[in-house]
Amino acid sequence: MVDEQKLLTRITVNPEIFGGKPIIRGRRLAVEHVLSMLAAGDAADTILEGYPWLEPEDIQACLVYAERASESDPSSARDLESCD
Repeated sequence: MVDEQKLLTRITVNPEIFGGKPIIRGRRLAVEHVLSMLAAGDAADTILEGYPWLEPEDIQACLVYAERASESDPSSARDLESCD
């Protein structure tokens, strides 16, 4: 079983990076970018190859973050649909 709270510690917010959008471990890679790549059909392995410092747990953390965000704000799912 994955410890979701532990995974979420990988997601950070820094007002100095990407305007305070959630990022992965303080790096300049936004959670939304990883989610967009997954939504576009990129495999996790492909993403990991493109970002050598990224770990599989980082991708899991992005998915957990998205799930939590959609649970707390159901309208966010509608917002994502409008991006098509």
